[in-house]
Amino acid sequence: MKEIVDIVGQWLTLPDVAEELEIDIRQVHRLLDERAIVSVRIGERKVRSIPADFLQDGSVVESLKGTLSVLLDAAYSDEESIMWLFTEDDSLPGTPMDALRSGRKTEIRRRAQALGW
Repeated sequence: MKEIVDIVGQWLTLPDVAEELEIDIRQVHRLLDERAIVSVRIGERKVRSIPADFLQDGSVVESLKGTLSVLLDAAYSDEESIMWLFTEDDSLPGTPMDALRSGRKTEIRRRAQALGW
């Protein structure tokens, strides 16, 4: 699991997410249930955490939920989805998550759909 921790870099615990978004922890759990965000358990204590880059300007990155849905359709687990989103891709350049954060969702979703074939 160390690889995913290193590839993402900055992580937020669920209470941190609630604070960052200025919402109740129950609403964070709802975001997880709706797959607007995904989490993995990291660290010695296996604390549920999400990549900090899932949030931007006080909200969840707008195009993230649909992209996570496409990755789920391609049979990617939450951990695999996070790894794919944060793996450098020279053809972008940067990572798929960088592209989503800069508003390039169509290109990223097309790439994610291709994973299912």
